[in-house]
Formats: sequence, structure tokens, C-alpha cells
Amino acid sequence: MTQDYIETARRVILTEADALGLLADGLGPEFTEAVDRILAVKGRVIVSGMGKSGHVARKIAATLASTGTPAQFVHPAEASHGDLGMVTEADLALVLSNSGETPELADLIAHTRRFRIPLIGVASRAGSTLLRQADVALVLPAAEEACGNGIVPTTSTTMTLALGDAIAIALMEHRKFTAEHFRTFHPGGKLGALLSKVGDLMHRDMPLVRDDAPMSEALLVISQKGYGVTGVTDADGRLAGIITDGDLRRHMQGLLDRSAAEVMTRNPRIIAPDALAEAALAEMQSRKITCLFVSEGGRPCGILHIHDCLRAGLV
Repeated sequence: MTQDYIETARRVILTEADALGLLADGLGPEFTEAVDRILAVKGRVIVSGMGKSGHVARKIAATLASTGTPAQFVHPAEASHGDLGMVTEADLALVLSNSGETPELADLIAHTRRFRIPLIGVASRAGSTLLRQADVALVLPAAEEACGNGIVPTTSTTMTLALGDAIAIALMEHRKFTAEHFRTFHPGGKLGALLSKVGDLMHRDMPLVRDDAPMSEALLVISQKGYGVTGVTDADGRLAGIITDGDLRRHMQGLLDRSAAEVMTRNPRIIAPDALAEAALAEMQSRKITCLFVSEGGRPCGILHIHDCLRAGLV
């Protein structure tokens, strides 16, 4: 019986995968026109659909909004009862319907035509009302629903969702939407942590000694600051080296008779304050170290401990 479930799952996934291949192969100038029209919009992209298409529309609107394209989902039935006021002449409507004949969409479609609001329609029938009225018609390829009897929206919603993702990423790449932009819209949770900058997490009260300082002073700084290390600077204030627990062990004989420059490891690993904290964590893990000095213009400006990354939720 378990094997039957797996066979069903494989059939569903492969059916939808085949449909996505057809969708990719069928993309043409209409897709380019849709992206160009969205780029030209001064307002928002109003995404709408009914039923399962409505759920997909909500996700597409969320993806657009989080990748630099102002977007909002409007429920077509609610639109007929006052929410059409949300759709202005500065906006563009992206309307989804597998059949293209969803009755609840009629008022929204009419509103876009009345006020000359650009309309992009997504449906599986080229001659449907939605696509005939649309300024840009994106036709889903003919593909069977994964349920096998054609009554449960499965393949069609997967294709619509993928098409929405394709539009969002095309817009994102055109706008050169960076990780920093993405972080602006995702400050919380795991994603926000992954996009944190080193400068957001680092400590500016650093353990530092001059290169001519005696090791008694270096040991005191290591003990006071609590990082288990100290940076060593030259006469110009540049980071010349670092003293770690390993350096102390290697120079145990006559340690207090030495200067910081004699004990330090030269050219320590550093990182810039605008680097992603995730990159700093990866560096520390790969080199099996617990701290990184943060440097700007050759001079230390902070220190980052692996525990700072852990507290921020990077792991």
C-alpha cells in the first residue's frame, strides 16, 4: 500500500514537471511585454484571482512585494463591494483564472477597461473573456491536471505559480535587486539573520594592544575583554597581528619577557563591516576559530565572536 502512495506521488510530480517544461518552452514576446509593462507602472501591481487562483495570487503578490515590486492582492468578490477603490489608474492588474471565465472577475476586468488600467491576464484558454480583454495575454499550455480526472486544480495552479515566480525574478534581476535590498523587506526570522551585516553584530570595544606592548599588558587585555584573543596594532593603528591561546602556548617559555610583536600571529584573518554575517560565520567555522577582527581602511573597527552569530540565529 505504501508503494502505491509513492507511485501516486511520483505520477503527480512528474505530470506537473512535464507541464512546467511546456510552460518554459512556450514563453514568447508576451512575457517580455508583461515584464516591461510592470516596470513602467508608477503604482502597484494588483494581483487577483478566485478560489485556488486566489491563493496563488496572494503568493505572487507577496513575492513581488518582497523583491522590490509594490504589489497587493485584491479579492475579486470584495472588489465588487467597494475594494475596486484600491485599484487606481497608476496601477496594473495581474488577473489569474484557469478558465478565463470566472464570473467574480467581471467587475474587476470592467473597472480596468473603464479607467484604462493595464491588464495582464493569465489563463489556459486564449479565447476566454479574460484574455480577450487583457492588454497582455499569458496563455498557459494545455496540460492535464495531476488528479487524473481534470477536476482538481493542480497542474494549472503549479504553472500559474511558476509563471508568477518567473515574472518576479525577471523584475528583480532587471532592477539589480541585491541581498541588502532583500534584507530591508525581511528583517525578522531566519532570513533576516542570514542577511545581517557584520557591522550589525560586531563589538566596537575591542581587545587591542600596541606591537611594542609587553606580554603582561597583552595578557591583561585578553583577560579583561573576554574574547580569548587580542589584536596587535602597529604605530599607524593598523592591525598587524593577533594573539590567541595557541600563540600563548607556543611561546610559554619566557612569555612575560616578550613583546606582543614577538608572540603574535601576523596577517590575521579579517572581514569588512559590510560583509554578510553568514560569510563571517562560514569563515570562522572553516578555519576553526572563534573570532574575527573587523577592518575598514586597514584599521580595526570591531570584533565579531562566533557566539554573536549564534545569538543572531545564524545557525
